[in-house]
Amino acid sequence: MKRSFGIAGLIALLVLVLTACGGNGNNTPANGAANAAETATTAPAATAEASPAAAEAGTRTIEYLGEQYTVPASAERIVITGAMEAMEDALVLDVHPVGAITFSGEFPERFAAITDKAESIGEKTEPNFETILKLKPDVILGTTKFKPEVVEQLKKIAPLIQVSHIARNWEANLNLMAELTGKQEQAAAEIAKYQAALESAKAELGAKLKDQKVVAVRIRAGQMFIFPAAVFVNPILYNDLGLSVPAEVEAAKAQEGISVEQLASMNPDILFIQFAADENAETATALEDLQSNPIIQKINAMKNKKTFVNVIDPLSEGGPAWSRIHFLQAAVEQLNK
Repeated sequence: MKRSFGIAGLIALLVLVLTACGGNGNNTPANGAANAAETATTAPAATAEASPAAAEAGTRTIEYLGEQYTVPASAERIVITGAMEAMEDALVLDVHPVGAITFSGEFPERFAAITDKAESIGEKTEPNFETILKLKPDVILGTTKFKPEVVEQLKKIAPLIQVSHIARNWEANLNLMAELTGKQEQAAAEIAKYQAALESAKAELGAKLKDQKVVAVRIRAGQMFIFPAAVFVNPILYNDLGLSVPAEVEAAKAQEGISVEQLASMNPDILFIQFAADENAETATALEDLQSNPIIQKINAMKNKKTFVNVIDPLSEGGPAWSRIHFLQAAVEQLNK
């Protein structure tokens, strides 16, 4: 599908958005719950081509996951809203957006290197349309989780590309950021480095992880969650490293809460736990409570000291390039001890 953005039309739409936004700028889109039922698209690299007419008009066409987007020839002012995948990709490629996502009004410390010139455009699920409009972006990178009404509002401001939240599209996502910013060679190098590290990890850990049950959980609002095999860090464990998928993970259709008793029944040999204070503001002791629970202390991972907490930044998505690169490195280091 071809998406065009005329200059004259854009000016008119800017006026329309200012009227529509008023002084509020807060719309609440859908939650970020991932659904394993979504089928991942085989991800080709983002490609661009500019026709003579487009080049003359200062635009180019980018293809991403089967769709075409017309964007400015030079996309220097990028706004990221909703798409933590794009935030991670910007970190990998050292891209500095003019507008980015905040958590509780602050940029997370791990994004400090790329948010030095950025303004907050709202929280992950609450884009501030008025602020985004004032930033005059060349391109907006949103998320596929946004509701249709949010998507339509953002399209009125600037060319919008919705970045996939499906973990298996991580290479296409990274290549999209590279194509927009002229960093294709760097993206290709990062992907190649990851693949090389993966092959090395499989050679190092193959024997150690044979017949081991490996599980990753995330604690949110004091509740433990497991994820489908294609979500969170699970693609790294079960697809990239080739580990056996536990039956409980195989059966998960989306993010699913589990009890202490259910985790004990799973009895993982290796357990990765992700716990972010921002996601447990009202249950600050949830991690300590879990670790000290006598039922949990009997599982193999606890008895054999194979329980690893926050091996990467706890707010990491798990699937994008930054998460993959750093989780793989950290997992290898921990499992080789």
